Amino acid sequence: MTGFLRADQLVKRFDGAAAVDEVSLSINKGEIFALLGSSGCGKSTLLRMLAGFETPTSGTVTLDGVDITSLPPYERPINMMFQSYALFPHLSIWDNIAFGLRREGMPEAQLEARVEEMLRLVQLETFAKRKPHQLSGGQQQRVALARSLAKKPQLLLLDEPLGALDKKLRERTQFELVNIIEAVGVTCVMVTHDQEEAMAMASRIAVMSHGRVLQIGTPREIYEHPNCRFVADFIGNVNLFEGELTVDEVDRCEVTTAYGVVNVGHGISGTPGMAAAVAVRPEKIHISKAKPDGISGNLFTGKVLEIAYFGSYNTFIVGIGAGGRTIKITETNTARHESSSITWNDQVFFWWDDTAPVVLTQ
Repeated sequence: MTGFLRADQLVKRFDGAAAVDEVSLSINKGEIFALLGSSGCGKSTLLRMLAGFETPTSGTVTLDGVDITSLPPYERPINMMFQSYALFPHLSIWDNIAFGLRREGMPEAQLEARVEEMLRLVQLETFAKRKPHQLSGGQQQRVALARSLAKKPQLLLLDEPLGALDKKLRERTQFELVNIIEAVGVTCVMVTHDQEEAMAMASRIAVMSHGRVLQIGTPREIYEHPNCRFVADFIGNVNLFEGELTVDEVDRCEVTTAYGVVNVGHGISGTPGMAAAVAVRPEKIHISKAKPDGISGNLFTGKVLEIAYFGSYNTFIVGIGAGGRTIKITETNTARHESSSITWNDQVFFWWDDTAPVVLTQ
């Protein structure tokens, strides 16, 4: 396995239980790589092992061809930015950024030039004399980033970097952060539990659960081609239909579910009779009060139980079958005035193309 940053078979046990369980990663130089998972999945422990704050039970960490597994944090060319930002409240923004450089003994002229460069990078030149409490959350976040980048680390580690910001500010700051990191060219590994944050910021994502990495891929690969039920359900919204594989040919397959047969436009090289689930994203499902013309496969009926308006799209919760099963369907609002005639308790038809579903066997 090659890569600028490599983790090989990393394991971390606490009281016999594996918080990180044989994780291997290969991260390219200049990449923004996200560790994504719910609380307790092991992503922060993995990040702390990369930083040197936790010692692996077994496995190795290699940076640019050098084994750094046994090096303490202060000897690694790595900086870590914490969710709390950890700014010094009694120091000005200028002195916060200069702090690490002063400890390294950087000559004053060089130090001043570097701090000014970092202030320009994060667009906070006019705030240099202020204290942290005089800045907004987004500005404090940029100060913390500037301080982390001032020493020009080979690797930048971000632990829930936007977790302290409100939703709207977080969305705006995501792009600012990416632009700054890419401008510097530093390799970055970030931890987040927010799937939208990972999808917006990272070039690749590792989805973790119970200490293991389940899938690594680009945001599009993770979303469109999940490799298991957990990833499909964790990333975005998805409708899962459990059933069994009844037809499997080179260019098509069928999964028989309790609600009917689902046609899929590709084969999976499986065994007829094996358990399988079909995953269909809500935005890939069409809905209508009238039966659509020319549609025969993947056509179902149900009753509208809930409708929610989200501005850019509507969400319909449709009940199907007799067991209380529901599915979620989203429909984009392309006109300013409401065009959908569907309302509560309507009987509706819904369907999808055979290219929409993903068949999952694990």
